[in-house]
Amino acid sequence: MVAEGKCLVRRENLVIFVTQVAPGDVVDLRVTKAKKNFLEAVPTKFHKYSDLRVTPFCEHFGTCGGCKWQHLAYETQLKFKHQQVADTLQRIGKVALPEILPIQASPDQTYYRNKLEYTFSHNGWLTNEQIASGHNYERRVLGFHTPARFDKILDINHCWLQPDPSNQIRLAVRDYALEHDLPFNNLVTQEGFLRNLIIRTANSGDLMVILQCYYAHDALLPLLDFIYERFPQITSLNYVLNDKGNETFHDLEVVCYKGEPYIHEEMEGLRFRVGPKSFYQTNSEGAYNLYKITREFAQLTGSELVYDLYTGAGTIANFVARQAKHVVGVEYVESAVKDAYINSEINGTTNTEFYAGDMKDVLNAEFIEKHGRPDVIITDPPRAGMHPDVVSRLLEMRAPRIVYVSCNPGTQARDLELLDQAYKVVRVQPVDMFPHTHHVENVVLLELK
Repeated sequence: MVAEGKCLVRRENLVIFVTQVAPGDVVDLRVTKAKKNFLEAVPTKFHKYSDLRVTPFCEHFGTCGGCKWQHLAYETQLKFKHQQVADTLQRIGKVALPEILPIQASPDQTYYRNKLEYTFSHNGWLTNEQIASGHNYERRVLGFHTPARFDKILDINHCWLQPDPSNQIRLAVRDYALEHDLPFNNLVTQEGFLRNLIIRTANSGDLMVILQCYYAHDALLPLLDFIYERFPQITSLNYVLNDKGNETFHDLEVVCYKGEPYIHEEMEGLRFRVGPKSFYQTNSEGAYNLYKITREFAQLTGSELVYDLYTGAGTIANFVARQAKHVVGVEYVESAVKDAYINSEINGTTNTEFYAGDMKDVLNAEFIEKHGRPDVIITDPPRAGMHPDVVSRLLEMRAPRIVYVSCNPGTQARDLELLDQAYKVVRVQPVDMFPHTHHVENVVLLELK
């Protein structure tokens, strides 16, 4: 297994990356892409199945775009993820490493997500088996994208990612739309009425539903009333009117139709307010593991000034604030900073402050002079990693410790190489937040040399 969950095989000095297989499978391949130094391929016939294989538990495995590692036992998945972190840090980072700690497993391997997004389509994807059956299937669907196809949506009977009542809500909304002949999304021409459905389930018991439509339709309010009456446990029912070329709605009004315009996640007695536009780790229990490791690596005694970079809604900042003297959070998204202040307020946290702006611009000499040189820097950047200017600022600040949380070991390794001139890697802890996928989080502790 190599990057992005693909397998690697060599033939006549050619590297071939293969999807939909497991190490040890013996297969015939069809090349789908040819580059100068490598090929990409898919299997066409299996002559022998790997001993690593297990039976996938989801009926949609192989057609749906998610959970691509269900054919591997979870312990096997963890071994490959651990190896992926080790290989990436060694190959790209090229820095001295301690022994990498055993990967932290996700507390739950199914129903672990607190957020899912489903897409409506007027022309749903049919599997080969469905086509061969000759049955006249309903093509108006509500489900997930098929791999690498923006315009093809697979209808989903049961998803194993999010706990109830997620499946029941999706099916009820789909059936209501079919019964009332409501126009489904045309993803190519971007026409129709119903666009997508977002469901957020919090560990507090709160439940948020967001219905996204292209325009106001006479059927909108009756549909929302139906959802709320059928599922009275919904604590936040919202809708968005979006006729843009994409489904993002951070710049659009979200109308709260019933309940409160937010839900709450809970962690160690803390409550975090999550609005329709808020980012929150999608594996709540896994996030708790991740944050505990981050706090442990920070080695806080109560006297430290902490900079929390890419703080988002201030979850890590508030999580570590009780063990620190003061926490300064910096985040690009202004609405997230407002959430961060609210989260501090509702938890009675008085030793945090937050700033919005581009990290490389905010984190300047004046900022550092005003707030002081940090004792600990916690950084949790997006998949692209840190901008080189931000890395330069970290080297200038020379904080005694940096805790680097990453959802992309590749860009993390690149940044570690840049930091190597002043910092040594002391601890490395992979964390699995997304079972049955190739994604892995990684926490690294760096100390000044």
